[in-house]
Amino acid sequence: MYSTVKNIIKKKPNILQLNNEKFKSRLFLENKNNHGGLRVKKKYKDNSDKKNPLITIITVVLNNDKFIEECILSVLNQKYSNIEYIIIDGESKDKTIQIIKKYEKYIDYWASAKDKGIYDAFNKGLELATGNIIGFVNSDDILTPNGLSLIISYFKKYKKADFIFGAVKKHYAILYGYKPKKIFYTWGFYSSHSTGFYITSESAKLIGPYNTKYKYSADYDYFYRMIVNHKQIGYGTKKSELVGVFRRGGYSSTISFKDHFKEEIKIRLDNKQNRIIVLIIALLKFLKNFRKFI
Repeated sequence: MYSTVKNIIKKKPNILQLNNEKFKSRLFLENKNNHGGLRVKKKYKDNSDKKNPLITIITVVLNNDKFIEECILSVLNQKYSNIEYIIIDGESKDKTIQIIKKYEKYIDYWASAKDKGIYDAFNKGLELATGNIIGFVNSDDILTPNGLSLIISYFKKYKKADFIFGAVKKHYAILYGYKPKKIFYTWGFYSSHSTGFYITSESAKLIGPYNTKYKYSADYDYFYRMIVNHKQIGYGTKKSELVGVFRRGGYSSTISFKDHFKEEIKIRLDNKQNRIIVLIIALLKFLKNFRKFI
């Protein structure tokens, strides 16, 4: 029996309301072939257990029948029991939907609808989350069997934590820790967004949705607002405490260095970072990575 079919209740819990606006789902679709899961059968998860908080995992996917099943099973086979699983598909044309339907009696909610990109899909998932804690696992990536247990243990240890970054294996390296001061001059201050990032629902409400005007790096903008503007508190797990595995060839690998660079500078300026500091960062980064620009 998968962990995601435990702790089911009949009463619908409150759904995350970004920016305190009244929730109106874009995803409870009339076409039954385009959505499914436990919620469609009016089965919901209990988010009132403080000892075992409900953790929502959101997976976004588009045409990834090669790896989506492995991703799903890594969530369903977690040793932690109180999990809500949401899958947002962007109208896949391959066998992705068939694979999702294979496991839909263990998935809280899945929907397939055209979106405006990966960050719009993230926002759809956030709008549907009822968990006390929320995390993302992209369809290329997987959780380790004890991954969510580790994350919950950190939230229990650090009562005031708004978010936790879990150690993630990326290619041949292990990314771990959390160095907040680095956000002012580099990307290398956290492990990974997919499989590595977990935030409380209350903290997510304060930050609001991902800004979809940023096509490539809205997660960086989200973290900048979270750490610098809202001054939220976070911690990182140890190198030995592996939470997930980030597969080579996912969405981030499709983005050119130049596009990342341009959008990072725009995000810094939009978030009111000192223009002189941004200019220095841009110049140093350009000189260090000159070959990548040409």
